[in-house]
Amino acid sequence: MGSFDDRERAFETKFAHDEEMKFRIIARRNRLLGEWAARQMGLSEAETASYAKDVVRADFEEAGDNDVIRKVLGDLTAAGVECDEAKIAEALKNKEVDARRQIIEATNL
Repeated sequence: MGSFDDRERAFETKFAHDEEMKFRIIARRNRLLGEWAARQMGLSEAETASYAKDVVRADFEEAGDNDVIRKVLGDLTAAGVECDEAKIAEALKNKEVDARRQIIEATNL
């Protein structure tokens, strides 16, 4: 029975690790998207850091990416930056690739 228990613990450990990695990648992706949007709006360095944190927090409003896209689109539109949902979704995808690479590189050090 010990072998089964060991496999079960290993599976649970791997699952927890994978979920933590997903969370870290999504949080990093959202921060990178916030920094991208802040550059579009011409924010200062301090404002950019604050705005990126706001974008990360926006993701906790509902499941999925719609809350993040809605926040960034609303902020860009309010700042007079011409943008649409498709452009933000594309930036979100690109930032996820960057975030995944950054997280993997950081964990492989």
